Amino acid sequence: MKCNDVLTAPIPMQWVGPLRLNIEGQQETLEVPMATFESPLWPSTARGARVSMQTGGIDVSIAADVMARSILLEAPSATRAVATVQALAARKPQIAAAVNATTRYGVFSDLHWQVVGNLIYLRIEMQTGDASGQNMVTAAAEAALNEILAAFPDLRYSSLSANYCTDKKASAVNGILGRGKYAVAEMCIPESLCRKLLRTTPNALALLNTRKNLLGTALAGGIRSANAHAANMLLAVYLATGQDAANIIEGSQAFTLAETDPESGDLRFSVTLPNLIVGTVGNGKSLPFVEENLNRLGCREARATGANGRRLAAIIAATVLCGELSLMAALTNPGELMKAHRKLERASRE
Repeated sequence: MKCNDVLTAPIPMQWVGPLRLNIEGQQETLEVPMATFESPLWPSTARGARVSMQTGGIDVSIAADVMARSILLEAPSATRAVATVQALAARKPQIAAAVNATTRYGVFSDLHWQVVGNLIYLRIEMQTGDASGQNMVTAAAEAALNEILAAFPDLRYSSLSANYCTDKKASAVNGILGRGKYAVAEMCIPESLCRKLLRTTPNALALLNTRKNLLGTALAGGIRSANAHAANMLLAVYLATGQDAANIIEGSQAFTLAETDPESGDLRFSVTLPNLIVGTVGNGKSLPFVEENLNRLGCREARATGANGRRLAAIIAATVLCGELSLMAALTNPGELMKAHRKLERASRE
């Protein structure tokens, strides 16, 4: 078996917007590249963007930024496994030094553990600058593993990856401990604007959000997730900006919240995405179309390490909000969703 020549699989892409974004005290308007075969996604997201242009914009905050890799070690006994993790707390400085020595851009953040019988699961966390950091943290985890094995010679290597990370799988641990950028995007929409641009009311949208995104997801057994279709916007921007598309699995574990202000009657709409695994440098970012898109988004500027990556995460979070808002508004009106889909898909084929 051999590797064949690398080919290109073209995916339709459009720039959607403009949308108004508020990040780190600065307001700006920009368009966002979205690559997708689902052509109605462009005008739907654009409707949410139009709302942002007639309000104060979308406020986005990055609450945390950490990448993780877990390693698996085997102790001679369960008793020894517990004693080892208790002793590891005193060796954090040595583990941090081993991790930091593997890269110029990453910094050790924390260490978490779980013990199952005589097995030790260690979750190494680090900040990875402007890279998504999955390869960086794997190299760092290997260095940490070697440091630990040298300090505790009775332990045995089991695996460099132990699924306590957890990578490209739905889980609770990522949202709790963090893996990627933790982004929160919010927009306040006057009731009159809801009626004019979204053809709905704040009360109708908030009620549907509770019944569909919260209760419906609970009935389905969703894991730390309550949204309408965050994965759609994530995948579209991920593909356009050279991200690892498989990371939409944890990325789409997002929460959409819609509430009506009791005094003004306006809508407060937000999306929370705890696991945005994105970067502006690294694998996939040197493709010409990716470089062009990242440059146009302002994500290749001379900034402090990590700032470009956080900017991209903020833009993606705002894009998810626009798409969530538009779909939820459409679903409050009988027949609107399918009527729009048929019309827009037919137009894209003509």
